[in-house]
Amino acid sequence: MTVRQPHPIEVRSYEILRSRVDLSPMPPLWRAVAERVIHATADLEYAVDLLTSEEHLRQGWAALHGGAPIVTDEGMVAAGITARETVCHAADPAAARMARAAGITRSAAAVRLAYSEVGPGAVWVVGSAPEAIFEIIERRVTPALVVGMPVGFVGAREAKEALRASGLPQLSNVSEKGGSAVAAAAVNALLYYEAGPGETGRREPGRYEPGHREAGHHEAGHHEAGRP
Repeated sequence: MTVRQPHPIEVRSYEILRSRVDLSPMPPLWRAVAERVIHATADLEYAVDLLTSEEHLRQGWAALHGGAPIVTDEGMVAAGITARETVCHAADPAAARMARAAGITRSAAAVRLAYSEVGPGAVWVVGSAPEAIFEIIERRVTPALVVGMPVGFVGAREAKEALRASGLPQLSNVSEKGGSAVAAAAVNALLYYEAGPGETGRREPGRYEPGHREAGHHEAGHHEAGRP
């Protein structure tokens, strides 16, 4: 993965958010995820809304940097993850046919198709469809990590609660907030995080350098975050 200098807008965005909220007590990967989500949304409440464990994030980080597949529930999440190709069957006509035949939602059918393609050990990313989270749990896909951050007033909070109760390695949030930009930002944080010598997904918080991506790209739905 190519390391580059972050765009000046991104640098300034991180300066602003660090002046407004102190995330230094967080473990390094959790802080990296929280900062990038806040950077992508300009929403400081994510500092206390995210729920995960450093162990789960280390597992996801190791899987991603070992080449594990990334499965997304929709094209907008896939579009926001610019450093890697992803698997997404949301728009696959086969998902629509399976949904009709099995009497399930298209999102659930897309999960089944993706699992038949990638098998165990993938990183699953849900930014839109609560049904995808329930299907991931029911299918027992043995994920490296599930990033479950669907947005909405119907089913989103319940799906995230179910994910946390499932015992699967996960990153989620408590509220109804979320969405494609948030889910993509969380995955990007893990993709761009670099471990120092002798580390395994660990780094001192103050040494985290945001933004290992091509200049000018932003998470889906994010435009020059941090501008006053």
